[in-house]
Amino acid sequence: MIQIPDDKQQLIELFAQKSGDTGSPEVQVALLTLKINKLSSHLDENKNDNHSRRGLLKVIAKRRRILNYLHKLDEARYKVLLDKLGLKK
Repeated sequence: MIQIPDDKQQLIELFAQKSGDTGSPEVQVALLTLKINKLSSHLDENKNDNHSRRGLLKVIAKRRRILNYLHKLDEARYKVLLDKLGLKK
């Protein structure tokens, strides 16, 4: 697992397949993981914020759908991405 930067641009450069790539599944999953981490820390402090909790669940579901797509597309890329982000299946 690598250290995920807090800067969005650095994260895009780290996971991009080629120069200028912002839409590949790897980049999308990395950005969603960053968003999930921020929302999770917010919900640790604000336990009754149910609106943000619903948003977190939607983001998690979107990341899962993109990961399923990548798994069908190329299993090797999928496994590398899971290792880089420290996610488990």
